[in-house]
Amino acid sequence: MPGSNGPFTTEICRYGTAAIARAAAVIADGGTIAIPTETVYGLAADSTDGAAVARIYAAKGRPAFNPLIVHVLDVAAAARLARIDAVSKRLIDAFWPGPLTLVLPLAPDSPVASIVTAGLPTVAIRCPAHRAMRDLLAACGRPLAAPSANPSGGISATRAAHVMAGLGGRIPLIVDDGATAMGLESTIAAAAPDHIRLLRPGPITAEQLSEAAGGLPVIAADGGSIEAPGQLSSHYAPGTPLAIDVAAPAADAFVIGFGAAGGDINLSPSGDLVEAAAGLFDALHRADASGRPQIAVRPVPQQGLGAAINDRLRRAAHRD
Repeated sequence: MPGSNGPFTTEICRYGTAAIARAAAVIADGGTIAIPTETVYGLAADSTDGAAVARIYAAKGRPAFNPLIVHVLDVAAAARLARIDAVSKRLIDAFWPGPLTLVLPLAPDSPVASIVTAGLPTVAIRCPAHRAMRDLLAACGRPLAAPSANPSGGISATRAAHVMAGLGGRIPLIVDDGATAMGLESTIAAAAPDHIRLLRPGPITAEQLSEAAGGLPVIAADGGSIEAPGQLSSHYAPGTPLAIDVAAPAADAFVIGFGAAGGDINLSPSGDLVEAAAGLFDALHRADASGRPQIAVRPVPQQGLGAAINDRLRRAAHRD
């Protein structure tokens, strides 16, 4: 079934009404598909479904839970996910639909799964211009998380054949609409009242951003805080001391279990790493809010998505 973890027989389907309908059905079933945008091909899943987003990481073999870009059909859809300030609205008016991603504060009732934002209080949002992605967004009626459709660390895919070479057998469907127009990932920016921070260079230049914002200065990111895809070096670290690979937790610890080793909350009683990845950040938030003096995490296997889960847990446990 499309929402499973594979392996798959990957089919390339030429863009059209039938291909979009099939892609939307896969996404509705919790699966992932590859589809072009004007920048590169993206690996799309329902951004409100944590398990579906975890399958993106599984397909890509992504070594760490970086924040993902959420694609929306229009400004109204973006406003349901995030708070849009005046400077960001000017950038939106100038460059959407198009290759500009904006990092915005999450709306209080945002439906985006926490795995998409890597536990951050912000979300990266883009309104794409490509007909295939826009048709899919309209057909799904949901915001779609969509990082580049290539194995982690590989070259971004600009043709369906590139996707097949890298992800064949890992996803069920690739929508083929030819080569992408830009072949370069979107510009990522975050607006402040008196300046714009350029978090990732892309097709829209710093000069264009400044002009659209009435001459505000554009400042390159300093690599300090993590706000956008490609920047993450540490993940949400709870204020409560956290220990990992704990076989015998203390009596006063909030215990995060896995598989047969239970706890106050279990990432996956069945030992499913996709399920564990989907619920990781929510589990850490719940543990941090418990009032217990420490958090203990049961051992999680290292293979597959377990490597990514353990990477995030190690970073969460690190204390300066």
